[in-house]
Amino acid sequence: MLAAIRSAELGKSTLLIERNRKLGVKILISGGTRCNVTHRTDRNGIVHAFGKAGKFLHSTLTRFGPNEIVEMLAREGVGVKQEPNGKLFPDSDRALDVQQALIRRLERSGCRIVNQCRVTDVAPQPGGGFLVSATDRSFSGGKLILTTGGLSYPGCGTTGDGYHWVAALGHTIVPTHPALVPLRSPAAWLPDLSGIALQDAQVYVVPASQLPGETDPTARMATLRKKSLMQRRAPLLFTHLGLSGPAPMDVSKAFSAAPQPLELRCVIDLLPAWELDELQQRLEATIDQHRKKQVARMCQQLLLETEIPLRLIECLLDLAGIEPQKTAAEFSKTEKLKLISLLKSLAVPIEDTLGYNKAEVTTGGIALNEVDSKTMASKLVPDLYLAGEILDLDGWIGGYNFTAAFATGWTAGETL
Repeated sequence: MLAAIRSAELGKSTLLIERNRKLGVKILISGGTRCNVTHRTDRNGIVHAFGKAGKFLHSTLTRFGPNEIVEMLAREGVGVKQEPNGKLFPDSDRALDVQQALIRRLERSGCRIVNQCRVTDVAPQPGGGFLVSATDRSFSGGKLILTTGGLSYPGCGTTGDGYHWVAALGHTIVPTHPALVPLRSPAAWLPDLSGIALQDAQVYVVPASQLPGETDPTARMATLRKKSLMQRRAPLLFTHLGLSGPAPMDVSKAFSAAPQPLELRCVIDLLPAWELDELQQRLEATIDQHRKKQVARMCQQLLLETEIPLRLIECLLDLAGIEPQKTAAEFSKTEKLKLISLLKSLAVPIEDTLGYNKAEVTTGGIALNEVDSKTMASKLVPDLYLAGEILDLDGWIGGYNFTAAFATGWTAGETL
């Protein structure tokens, strides 16, 4: 929609072909139907959220970044509000308002819209331009923008069709996997923690074979810092299936892309605000103060100012093989080390993700080195432009991926 809006507003004869009955279906389900439109950060903050690939977005964000998204919605009567984590949502908490705002502007732009039209193929024409074939008709035009998305939420119509078309045109498709998706674990103890949410957790993805034993918390923390494949500090949710929430979902692509996910561990620092030495000192001081209390109650005192509930404490004690009814004075050195390790490096085996049906985005897609980052034009196919999730470009939860889609779409519509 952003690509079509910009193209049509600049006076170009523009046709938008939509597979679904409605435009912007994915907007309606995003953010729990609230639609996290962007993030209250600057352009560099958006770039950072995409890792090494983020530099590709510099030029597009200069044209259309977070501020421009907010201004565009404001002109359509949709105000936004900021949550403590920096996410921006419509004031109404209704994704529908965002969708309708874009549709209103699109309709004013003069763009022609064809709904419920499934494209089956795109091909260059001998004299230039493209022939776009659909199930019951065909279209031709001088230039083509593909914004067909990835494979996430296939019920929205994103079934990866665009990958096949661009591959046939000579583009490289980086292997695709679900991203920003909940994790599934075989750990028998996890379902007992279902529903526990932590607002501050640090997660690491590390090879299981490189993780030292629980009696050496210092070595474990050193391994997390030096050997982690991905890491993220953000909220976390324990579920009956495994792990969800921003932190696990932000690192989920490491597991979906792994040939053997069970060879990795999602390691959780439950107390990222406390350094290891601080935790050790606090534990010793709490034991001295509450020597006659049962271990579980002593741990409650230790963690009183944190958000770790008794249910999680009891699970950690069980994993460490510590009898919760024994007194703090009976706490052995080995038991202390194990408890500290679990609080700072709780290792969770992951067997799979919940797949594309629950993935917010797709990782992988069209190789970025084959696309001009200043114009979104294909470097291989004349007059072809590529934008949005079809590209090998995925960022954190928090409105970053919508921002990239808006920015790349706007740039393609402006420069074609």
